[in-house]
Formats: sequence, structure tokens, C-alpha cells
Amino acid sequence: MKRLILIVLALTFAVALPACGGGEDESATPETVEGTVTEDAGTDGGDGGEGDAENGEAVFASAGCGGCHVLADAGSSGSVGPNLDDLQPSQEQVAAKVRVGGGGMPAFEGQLSDQEIQDVAAYVSSVAGG
Repeated sequence: MKRLILIVLALTFAVALPACGGGEDESATPETVEGTVTEDAGTDGGDGGEGDAENGEAVFASAGCGGCHVLADAGSSGSVGPNLDDLQPSQEQVAAKVRVGGGGMPAFEGQLSDQEIQDVAAYVSSVAGG
């Protein structure tokens, strides 16, 4: 009887443990990120500060945005996320999506500073579709 209880407990843990995710954080990769910037992303969700598009170009490159998004000005041709040239999002939409993620896109709040988020938003909104 003890042996049967041990087997049942062992099987329970074997099934339950993988469902917990093992405590590992998964990072988004170009294979796992997809989504769009939506119209309801209307606020920047942050400090509302001005962004510097020139600095934003460097943030776009260093954060790996081009791995997922098409943006002609950046020379990127990612195919996982939406084509930013076609979407032509506003600065507020970009800032909100970069900050909190959604639709498959990871949140960059905590990875990028508020200023970097505003900078990349200014860059994308100023060159998308151009």
C-alpha cells in the first residue's frame, strides 16, 4: 500500500511540475513574438515626455526591434511583428506597446528606460511609412 501511494505521489509531481514552468522566465524571440499596435494603445503610459528620434534609432537597433518589425528607415525586414511602415503608428501608440507589450510582443518596461521608450517611439512614428 505504501508503495502504491509513493508511485501515485511521484506521478502527480511528475505531471504537475512541468505545468508550473519550472520557475524559468522565457524571453521573447522572433519565433514567439507576434502582434499589432492597436488603436486603443492611445496613451504612452509613461511620463509623457518628449522623445529624441535620433537616439531612438539607436534604441531600435540595440533592442532588436528590427528582428521582428519591418521599418525601411532602419533597414529592417523582420516578419514576426507588424510592418511598421504599413501601420504608421503614432508616437503614443508605439510608446504604449513598447512599454507594456501585448499581442505577443514582450513588454520592454524595466528593460528600457522611460526616455529610451519615448526616444524609440519618436523615431518609429517619425519615419514609419516614409
